[in-house]
Amino acid sequence: MTSEPTPASAVPVVRMAARKRIALVAHDNCKADLLDWASYNEGTLLRHRLHATGTTGRLLSERLGLEVHRLLSGPLGGDQQLGAMIAVGDLDALIFFWDPLEPLPHDTDVRALLRIAVLYNIPTACNRATADFLVSSPLLATEYERRQPDPASRIRRPGLAE
Repeated sequence: MTSEPTPASAVPVVRMAARKRIALVAHDNCKADLLDWASYNEGTLLRHRLHATGTTGRLLSERLGLEVHRLLSGPLGGDQQLGAMIAVGDLDALIFFWDPLEPLPHDTDVRALLRIAVLYNIPTACNRATADFLVSSPLLATEYERRQPDPASRIRRPGLAE
């Protein structure tokens, strides 16, 4: 038995304000690139609420003077904090410069964060080119209705008690 696809009109939407809540994250080998990118896009970033994990947040504040809500360091729970923020609707976009060639002790946290971002349909940039496209989109500066399928509906099994 196959289930029928959900019509687009039945998928709930989340209204994102014009002032977005953006998470900025960079692994150690990518911090310089993120700082350079953020410096170039400082005027755009200043119009939004910024969140970042530990060292990345400190560097953005100290070197660029950006107002950043700092979370824990990624390996110490910061990646999980961001995932929780996405799940409860407290983040609108994720810019995560991660190093695919560097094995990390918290790889599972990184994968979980990226999985949650995709699951909740959060705009996500994992490299500079995609981040450029994201921040240059006219949608970043306007209200936007993001389609938000119910993730729980995808894991419910017919016949199982709730």
